[in-house]
Amino acid sequence: MPHRHAIILLVLIVIGVLAGVMAGWIWGPAMLKVAWLGDLFLTTLKMLIVPLIIAAVISGVASLGDVRKLGRIGGATLLYYFTTTGIAVFIGLVMVNIIQPGAGLEFGSSEIPQEVLAKGDTSVSDILLSLVTPNLIAAAADTQLLPLIIFSILFSAALTTIGKRGTHVIEFFNGVNDAMMKLVIWLMYFAPIGIFALVAGRLGKAGGGEQFLAEIMAVGWHVLTVLSGLAIHFIVLLLILYFVAGRGLDYLVGMLRALFTAFGTASSSATLPLTMECVRENKVDDRAVRFVLPLGSTVNMDGTALYEAAAVMFIAQAYGIDLTIGQQVVVFITATLAAIGAAGIPEAGLVTMIIVLNAVGLPLEGIGLLLAVDWFLDRFRTSVNVWGDSVGAAVIDRLLRKNNGGVDH
Repeated sequence: MPHRHAIILLVLIVIGVLAGVMAGWIWGPAMLKVAWLGDLFLTTLKMLIVPLIIAAVISGVASLGDVRKLGRIGGATLLYYFTTTGIAVFIGLVMVNIIQPGAGLEFGSSEIPQEVLAKGDTSVSDILLSLVTPNLIAAAADTQLLPLIIFSILFSAALTTIGKRGTHVIEFFNGVNDAMMKLVIWLMYFAPIGIFALVAGRLGKAGGGEQFLAEIMAVGWHVLTVLSGLAIHFIVLLLILYFVAGRGLDYLVGMLRALFTAFGTASSSATLPLTMECVRENKVDDRAVRFVLPLGSTVNMDGTALYEAAAVMFIAQAYGIDLTIGQQVVVFITATLAAIGAAGIPEAGLVTMIIVLNAVGLPLEGIGLLLAVDWFLDRFRTSVNVWGDSVGAAVIDRLLRKNNGGVDH
């Protein structure tokens, strides 16, 4: 996308977010009439995800040339993801222990979503089993991205070992990847309207500004804890960007379109096409873009990890249960693993949170405390998820340049 168009689009997206907040706040349920525009935008983005991820990962892994490089880059990527996710969980635990948002809160019963109840027996082993699938077509239909990524990595690695015949297949997927990115650019011109409708419609569903404010006030300390923790982690990622990746604030400015889109859609997977476009415009090595970002949109959920740790501690405090240091270590471990298993879809954190609750013996009914504001916090944690992926791409980009003897930014 031309730089001038990118700047204009960023301004329009920001206006769309602000206008959506104002319209939803003032007119409330009346804005449900325009929500379909947001659904259209979000559904179209999701339509691009599966072919984009398959083509991007296959072409990205193949571009590494020597399949042995995949191990080094993959190992560095996973190390970055686990490290930043662990930092996020630690920040969440520290903030919730300092602020004590659930202390003295009167618990009122709420209906638990069916998708949460249906996952009541989810365990860490289920996350590991989700790495593979017996039916790739069904996985694509259900947008189960992790097994698709695993298959694409293995398939591309195999292509690099069969010579000229593999080259023809790789060129095909290179073409598919280029075509998908062109579709992303076309769709982005609709983004300001789509994001406006998504934000306004969701506030309208919440009943408008006054109703939403009342919901926020009921668990205000929890909201403050999560938002402050996310802000701190955002800054930590910015420091990693500067000291590890060697990038400056211009990189953040270049990612703003993706971050605002993540706020509007509340889905890191749906935002992936735009995230890849913005990172590419930030002059990150295309190999990092096509490998790191699709994987990150599935397994790197810093914001979700922080939220789950803080939310579980909040529930414990609301029930008057004092978790020991040992139990909080269990929360740390399971929140990190659960975040990896969280699909990049709206409010997926509620579903995987049951793993953490079960690990320390807390009642699932405690999730009812969070339902009223989860959709709101979901937008902020999704933006942090996308920011974490973007910083990861910059980190791997510098690693690739060093290995190739290139010049750092």
